[in-house]
Amino acid sequence: MGARQGLRRGHAVAASTCPFLAFAVLLALPALAAGDTHYYTFNVQMTNVTRLCVTKSIPTVNGQFPGPKLVVREGDRLVVKVHNHINYNVSFHWHGVRQLRNGWADGPSYITQCPIQGGQSYVYDFTITGQRGTLWWHAHFSWLRVHLYGPLVILPKRGEGYPFPRPYKEVPILFGEWFNGDTEAIINQALQTGGGPNVSDAYTFNGLPGPTYNCSAQDTYKLKVKAGRTYMLRLINSALNDELFFGIANHTLTVVEADANYVKPFTVQTLVISPGQTMNVLLTTPPNPSSPAYAMAISPYTNSQGTFDNTTAAAVLEYSPTPPAAARSLPLPSLPLYNDTGAVTNFSRNFRSLASAEYPALVPMAVDRHVLFTVGLGTDPCPSNQTCQGPNGTKFAASINNNSFFRPRTALLEAHYRRRYAGVLLANFPTTPPHPFNYTGTPPNNTFVMHGTRVVPLAFNTSVELVLQGTSIQGAESHPLHLHGYDFYVVGQGFGNFDPVNDPPKYNLADPVERNTISVPTAGWVALRFFADNPGVWLMHCHFDVHLSWGLSMAWLVNDGPLPNQKMLPPPSDLPKC
Repeated sequence: MGARQGLRRGHAVAASTCPFLAFAVLLALPALAAGDTHYYTFNVQMTNVTRLCVTKSIPTVNGQFPGPKLVVREGDRLVVKVHNHINYNVSFHWHGVRQLRNGWADGPSYITQCPIQGGQSYVYDFTITGQRGTLWWHAHFSWLRVHLYGPLVILPKRGEGYPFPRPYKEVPILFGEWFNGDTEAIINQALQTGGGPNVSDAYTFNGLPGPTYNCSAQDTYKLKVKAGRTYMLRLINSALNDELFFGIANHTLTVVEADANYVKPFTVQTLVISPGQTMNVLLTTPPNPSSPAYAMAISPYTNSQGTFDNTTAAAVLEYSPTPPAAARSLPLPSLPLYNDTGAVTNFSRNFRSLASAEYPALVPMAVDRHVLFTVGLGTDPCPSNQTCQGPNGTKFAASINNNSFFRPRTALLEAHYRRRYAGVLLANFPTTPPHPFNYTGTPPNNTFVMHGTRVVPLAFNTSVELVLQGTSIQGAESHPLHLHGYDFYVVGQGFGNFDPVNDPPKYNLADPVERNTISVPTAGWVALRFFADNPGVWLMHCHFDVHLSWGLSMAWLVNDGPLPNQKMLPPPSDLPKC
């Protein structure tokens, strides 16, 4: 069907060539009954795209960059048939979708499925249960998500509105990164030399870099608005390796949702969003704007000791038509300095769940398993027959509890389902640091990591408290950790080393925010709680793809429960083979 969307009641709606139409268009769709099925076809193909005066052939879905917007309601079924027409293996992750009992549709290569090889196809078939809000989809193989990504908009059930006044329009805005070079060559070369990979050449709004970059004034995203209206911006950080500040000159933003979970509204001039995270914000335009246009901007937040893309991308909030020359001269919003951890902390402290009767915060009060993970960088020794470009002649690595994830030869979920573990995985991932040290102080002399394909096994419905502790090895920096198959409650965070005696009494167990991706603070820690109520094998990893490539990931193996509705579903017949 290409970029067409078929609906079960016989309607066929042509998807626009531009996937970022205002929400008003959706209102013209025929009425759907609850629990409809939406069919999409993803043709993964190479497409010539030009940015920054550089034309290159990139993988796309249906020739679109960014990819098509998928729109469903809570309770709907989504069926996406993927045809891989490129020379790379590929798989797709529906970021933030819980995939209850249905890890076969989760998407990370070699975790829940073997990748879809060139010339092959696979159908992702899943239902959105108990979720509504902004999520997104992206490739989950190597660095292919730099081009293969798009929004997944989950509307509330029909007749259920929002817990805030309905906005005039809703607009997805995806923040991304553009590399002039071939990103697969960039990461492959970095893994070979052991050094840090080349950084991006631009940040983008919905795939467009905008007027702050070379020959890009015509490639500027413009959000056309009317005075005196409220717009909901569905923000998605799909950048590969960068947390981002975002603001709009002379405007405020009210945050109402994070990772498809409603939050108590709070208003800011600047926000920060990590790769993998989504955020819905309300933008209320003034009745009498003093200018016909204002600049929107994104810039990086990092404490990395390595190089990073220290540029600012701009887009235009447009009340009336603005020529490119005028867009270039718009004053940018005042964003924090790239290393302003204080601004990030002040922003992060605002998040609270609604914790209402309709949207309760079901926080685990008693904890069955306490887990402490150190999260950070490390090194591997340089092979004797080469020279390496990592720290002191080593190779960069990354790990959780000093275990750097080794990619298995076959998918972990299938090995678990068939109980064929030998030679595939070990169920002995360390749940406490194997070599305790002053995590945020002076790093140890030996920073070499261990390698293995290890998982933490959990009995069904175990209540877990997971403390993610940042380290200072190769420099303290923030790490956005994403947990597949689950949301979790963020019950506490702080700087320095986690104190198991004095920190837990300060937890917020009343209305902590619920998310699927959280940044471990620079030289700090964050505490999460969740119930292991979704059987399967679920990846948890840093959403900086460079750290993922270096091994900063692990998996939870959640066993079936005793009841039929607590057991994994059987695999689909077209599950790809390795």
